[in-house]
Amino acid sequence: METLQYILRKLLTGIPLLLGVTFISFLLMVYFGPDKTYELLGKSATPEQIEEVRHQLGYDRPFIARYGQYLKELATMDFGHSDSTGEPVSGLLSRTIPISLALITPGFVLGNLIAVLLALVAAYHRSSWVDRFIMGFSVVGMSISFLIAIIGFQILLSSSYGLNMFPVRGWNMSTVGNYLSYVTVPTLATVFVSLGYNTRFYRAVIVEEMTRDHVRTARAFGIPPARIFYKNILKNSMIPIITRVIFSIPLVVISGSLLIESYFGIPGVGKVTFDAITTGDQPVLKAVVGLTAVLFVLAQLLTDILYRAVDPRVTLK
Repeated sequence: METLQYILRKLLTGIPLLLGVTFISFLLMVYFGPDKTYELLGKSATPEQIEEVRHQLGYDRPFIARYGQYLKELATMDFGHSDSTGEPVSGLLSRTIPISLALITPGFVLGNLIAVLLALVAAYHRSSWVDRFIMGFSVVGMSISFLIAIIGFQILLSSSYGLNMFPVRGWNMSTVGNYLSYVTVPTLATVFVSLGYNTRFYRAVIVEEMTRDHVRTARAFGIPPARIFYKNILKNSMIPIITRVIFSIPLVVISGSLLIESYFGIPGVGKVTFDAITTGDQPVLKAVVGLTAVLFVLAQLLTDILYRAVDPRVTLK
């Protein structure tokens, strides 16, 4: 009962955030976004034609009315039709979001799990050559852009100049084998780049936890190092780790998949967002921005609940 009440309160407090994000994004799209009128009619249109098209697009309606319509669309998940393809936006998202999740999830999960393991090893061997090697590798991963990593792995694994083992472009999930062949190169590129940032962050969190009094006390009582690292260090480091992981999800689903899908020609929500930006497809952009704001509110709620799960001292108030 307490958890349910907390969830309801948290959802209510997330409403101002949703309103703020959607209002600012809608304001930018209305006043700085492309005007589709002349794109549809051309430069030689008559004033009557311009007025008719602007009425059809809703440009002649007051700003507050248009913003209220946007909130209604967000609440009902009915965003109308894409300006570019004519496909219902809700159907477009329901078709592309699963593809993006299937594409990004392996690299996201592996990148965080391997980073935590490397951070534990580096922290355990702090100031030794092992620590310096892992941190050096992290710096290399941080210094290489995501696009360069994608191109590098593609040349190495997908081209005739390398191993030529995986498809260069496209997407196929008809069988497990096809899925693995298409997802391998994007996953390796994602893991390589994310390891740099994640490992350094997780190592800093773990090293800070190693200096706590309860860790020194456990060592003084002769508790085995492996048990100390699991029970006294890793579990107490979970709150910042959870925060980083959960709040990365909305960004990874949209911005992380955008580059990969655009480069590999994968028909996910990132590719759809990129196309909507380049063509000025406002219904798709409004849907993506609004749903991203909703994801951040849900991420905030989920982190608080997970805090309570890993640390009983945290109360849901």
